[in-house]
Amino acid sequence: MFAVLKTGGKQYKVQSGDVLRVEKLAADAGEKVQFNEVLILGGDKPVIGAPFVEGAAVQAEVVDQIKGDKVIKFVKRRRKHGSKRTVGHRQQLTLLRVTEILEKGGDKSGVKAAVGAGSVAAVAAGAVEAKKAEPKKAEAKKDAPKKAAKKADAAGDDLKQLSGVGPALEKKLHEAGVTTFAQIAAWTEADIADMDEKLSFKGRIEREGWVDQAKELVKG
Repeated sequence: MFAVLKTGGKQYKVQSGDVLRVEKLAADAGEKVQFNEVLILGGDKPVIGAPFVEGAAVQAEVVDQIKGDKVIKFVKRRRKHGSKRTVGHRQQLTLLRVTEILEKGGDKSGVKAAVGAGSVAAVAAGAVEAKKAEPKKAEAKKDAPKKAAKKADAAGDDLKQLSGVGPALEKKLHEAGVTTFAQIAAWTEADIADMDEKLSFKGRIEREGWVDQAKELVKG
């Protein structure tokens, strides 16, 4: 038996055991997915859908997420001497192995439907997962120490001794409530991430090694 399925705007003729490459699906390697848009079922008694065969489905296992061969596009503009450019592209694909063709009962199989990575359904599913994760993220942020926001002594330290810190950045640190090396030396990963957002210099704190520098300055 064979089936003709539709996915990613293309049609594929498949049999059980076939390996094929389709437009990227929202699924991880090892997952089982099901194609419900079956146009034709072949065999002793072929069935042609109108447009799809009711209850028919094709189930497959995701082998891997891959990229297609590189395609080079060359553009040369007329009447503009020496104006040209090349553009490379590699299409994102999903490698599948067809495991079963169902003549009926596909709507009750319970297997995850195959949807494109950029489709409305995939985006909506991602939004739902993100919304579920929000309470956990908020709780973790609430529990994280707020040492960076604590007010230090009025005198404070010369924060410009830290690598990459100038007058402007020192002023931003003061506005955030950071005035001593002791505060910086006590920063946790959560504090660093929070301060990265406030200073708009993502990754700079770890890159410059402020925490280690502050610990040395506190000792010295």
